[in-house]
Order: sequence, then C-alpha cells, then structure tokens
Amino acid sequence: MSLLFPANTKLFCFGFGYCAQVLAERLGDNAASRDAASRAAVGMAGTRTRVDGPAAGPVRLAVFNGDGRATRVTALLAETTHLLVSIPPDLEGDAALRYHGADLARLSSLRWIGYLSTIGVYGDAGGGTVDETSALKPQSERALRRVTAENQWRAFGQETGKRVEVFRLPGIYGPGRSVVDSLRAGTARRIIKPGQVFNRVHVVDIARALERTMALASADQAIGYDTFNVVDDEPAPPQDVVAYAAELLGLPAPPEVPFEAASLSPMGRSFYGESKRVGNARLKQALGFELQYPTYREGLLAIVRGT
Repeated sequence: MSLLFPANTKLFCFGFGYCAQVLAERLGDNAASRDAASRAAVGMAGTRTRVDGPAAGPVRLAVFNGDGRATRVTALLAETTHLLVSIPPDLEGDAALRYHGADLARLSSLRWIGYLSTIGVYGDAGGGTVDETSALKPQSERALRRVTAENQWRAFGQETGKRVEVFRLPGIYGPGRSVVDSLRAGTARRIIKPGQVFNRVHVVDIARALERTMALASADQAIGYDTFNVVDDEPAPPQDVVAYAAELLGLPAPPEVPFEAASLSPMGRSFYGESKRVGNARLKQALGFELQYPTYREGLLAIVRGT
C-alpha cells in the first residue's frame, strides 16, 4: 500500500512509549525498509513522564505526568497534524484531553487523532468471538477507564469536528518484549488454564495500521468507521505460544504450571480472567490492510531471526 504524507506532517504522541517509538522509526526519513518515494518527512514530538536527556533522533520530548497543563507540551503541539494518545487514563478519564483539550481544539492543522485502547473493554466472552459491534462489558477498573476515555475522545471529535479513531489492542509483543526474550532470560512460564485463548499483535502491525489511517486522514479519505480491533488472526492458548518459541530457540519448553498454582500479580491474574477471540475483519476490509505477522508464528520467527 502506498503511504504518502504531505511535507508539513507533524506527529505528536501523548505517551512516547513502545508503540509510538516503532511508529516514529517507520515514519522517519532514515527508515531503511521503506523506498524513497513512500518515506514521510514527518516532524515528531511527544511526552514521557520523565525526560533524562535529549531524545535519540529527531523526536522532541516534553514531560507530562497527567497532573496539570504543561507549557512545553502546549508549545510542542503547535502545527500538529496527527495526534496519537497512548497514556493510561485515570479515574476521571484521559488526562491529555483534560489538560490540553483546549489546545487541541484550537489546532486548525489537526487532521487526525488516534487513541490506543484495549480489547479488555469487551470483558470475558468465555472463549467466544467478539468484534467492534459487540457490547462492551469491562470487568476491571483499567478497562472501565478505557471505555470512559474512548467516549471522551469521541465526544471531543463530535464537538470540534476533529477526526478521532480508536484502536483496541490485545497483548503487544515485538523485539525486546516477547516470550522469546523471557525464554532467553529463563523467566518464561507455561501456565495452563483450560479453555483460555486470547489474541496478541506484533508492534509493527500496530504501527502499520496507524500509518495507514494517518495517510487516509491526510488524504481526507473517509473509512466509514471510527473503531478498529488491531489483533492477529489466530487467538491461541498462551502455553502454545511459549512452546512454539522454545522450539524455535532449540530450548525445552518450560514445565506446565496449573493456573490455580501459579503465583501471579493482580494484573496477571486479571489477564487470565478473560478468554475471547477478537475479530479483525473491519481492519482488513475498511482499511485494505494486511497483517505482516498474521499469527504468533510469523512474529516470533522474525524476532528469533532478528528481521
């Protein structure tokens, strides 16, 4: 797919974390995997909770802790054309919108807002299938906060005429953050809970989906939807993923641990409290999108090979 951006494109990321960094790398002029005709001359800025030194590359950073309006953030937002929001919401919803919504509403240059949410908003489906038309049944406070934030951003879009798109994500993996890394570190576990399945997604496919919608927004191309599940094609039991990664590395699979006997953090236990298969047909059909890593097999193999 052709991904062309106007020369004055400027991306601002509230939460310059793992996904935003991969997106920024792909949009940068020095992205070696892209041909010269499709590279984007994109200015980039974003926030972190702390900034210890100059950012690597062309990204300008500001501190934003979600506790008040930040003057440097307001300055860096100037002339932003595309906004990505990935910071976790608090009890009141999205802090970026709360403290900088007025700044964003005044931005005549702003063509697109992308909000990274979670498939946790669907709750537990008992292993059944859900999609973007399914009822939202958040079971955790974290997921409930995401529902609130999604609604706040949609309302902001309706009030201001800004284009807002919500991307619901599953467990994210990629280089440096996968079961391959935990196996190499000797920390991987194969926890067994009968009937447990869930989706995951490679971070590169998240970045590619964001690129696609950013480019469509730049071209003023309507896509008919404002919410997308960015997930892989094959929800699978977590123990199968661990076993496959171990096979790729030539390592023995970790011993099975029954879920009831596993020592898990409250967050880890809540993760296993939901089992569902999440559909991604809308992502493919509405955006003309194809996953680079449709299952965990392709994704983990690329990580092992370093490609």
